[in-house]
Amino acid sequence: MAYSSSARDFVALSDLHPNLARPNVIGVVIGKTDVRSFPDRKNIGSERYTFSFTIRDSPTYFINVNSWGREEYIRCLSESFRVGDCVIIENPLVQSKEGEREEKFNPATPSSYKLLLSENHSVVKTSSCYEMDTMLLSLLHLPVKDPQDYYSLGDIIANGQSLDGRILNVLAAVMSVGEPKHFMTSDKRKGQRCEVKLYDETEMSFPIVCWDNESIQLAQTWIPRETVIFASDVRINFDKFRNCMAATVISKTIITTNPETAEANVLFSFMKESAQLGALHDKMEEQSKESVNLETIVDVYTVEQLKEKALQSDGKLEPVYGIIYGYISTLDIDDNASKVIRNRCSICHFIVNEMSNTCTFCSDVSADLKSTFASFDILVDLTDHTGTLYSCYLSDCVAEETLGCTVHEYLALTEDKKTALKWQFLLERSKIYFKVTLSPSWRTRLKVNVLSCKLADPAEASQSFLGKETGNKRL
Repeated sequence: MAYSSSARDFVALSDLHPNLARPNVIGVVIGKTDVRSFPDRKNIGSERYTFSFTIRDSPTYFINVNSWGREEYIRCLSESFRVGDCVIIENPLVQSKEGEREEKFNPATPSSYKLLLSENHSVVKTSSCYEMDTMLLSLLHLPVKDPQDYYSLGDIIANGQSLDGRILNVLAAVMSVGEPKHFMTSDKRKGQRCEVKLYDETEMSFPIVCWDNESIQLAQTWIPRETVIFASDVRINFDKFRNCMAATVISKTIITTNPETAEANVLFSFMKESAQLGALHDKMEEQSKESVNLETIVDVYTVEQLKEKALQSDGKLEPVYGIIYGYISTLDIDDNASKVIRNRCSICHFIVNEMSNTCTFCSDVSADLKSTFASFDILVDLTDHTGTLYSCYLSDCVAEETLGCTVHEYLALTEDKKTALKWQFLLERSKIYFKVTLSPSWRTRLKVNVLSCKLADPAEASQSFLGKETGNKRL
């Protein structure tokens, strides 16, 4: 069997064999590892670089792809695509797998073979064929394992330390996604970590930890309380420090986001019902506080540096957490109150439709059970000596803490007092904690969420400015 598109024939992954000369294949990337290096046995003192990924072209077939070579080639190739991209591979070498030894560190596949990429002979490029892409992208929502073969979070906790070190499949909903935390190992290597909290019908909070950049980037796309994942081949461990069970994403793991299975649909229904009944409200607030710990945010940026970072990201900017020493240059809180206050659903906290004053997320809940509450929803401009970030999001409790008043206290203010409140912050040097994400739909492409804004200590702000002048990024 072969696929044909744009006058090019692609060999189906199931038809590959070592005697096939110069095959072209197409598939969607369903898993990918970070770039690693190993000592080169043939050239003592030098290193070889490698990474691997897994592609799929049908509901039943997927295959691992390995690449070895020079650091520049491997890093460039790895950065050219992500999980979820459709890729065309020209002229890979088809090799037999090494059985159990190989699948100890790589995803288990139905194929007896693997693909090897050569810097001199193989080419990988993202696909531009819409019809083929549409067909392949639908495969992203099919788990690579039997959709009924998984442990509930309650089962894992009930079995406890007897599962320590086991490789299992997990089906769960996403409660919260923590910010990526970067660190330096004892041997001076850079590392990163991101913790996601999961829940299901049996357990309301269960941690799964990502240590590699690829899974961290994937996790940042998950929407809490709206995303379900099927994680195949995660490692289960007993966390002695926190005295609880936890899961870890490893090189064998393949994560399917929002799987289209009967089991996932049951979990989607539970997730919505839980939000409708308000059972998750307290846990949501607890998790949101845990997920953004201001003490862990230490990187200081200028507006210019943030814009440069976004410009160099090639459309794939990871969430950036940091501090700006600047000032609010636009704060229209003495204008029409409807511009700074929005109504949220008391059940799920989503912003309700302005025209109908109804929550679309809880649309099937009886109106008698629902109510709304007023919440700050302010767009502000942030400025420093290098430029301005427009339409930054200052909302909910962060806005209340910044302004020093609740929504109801604000509504009781006279226009003069609202103006006076505005000028307490306008053009005053502040220490502003923020989260920046790249959002093509956002009016400025950079979506900036203010996490905290307080008047800055003059000495601290001055030290930051001097640090910038001398090229230091971190205080």
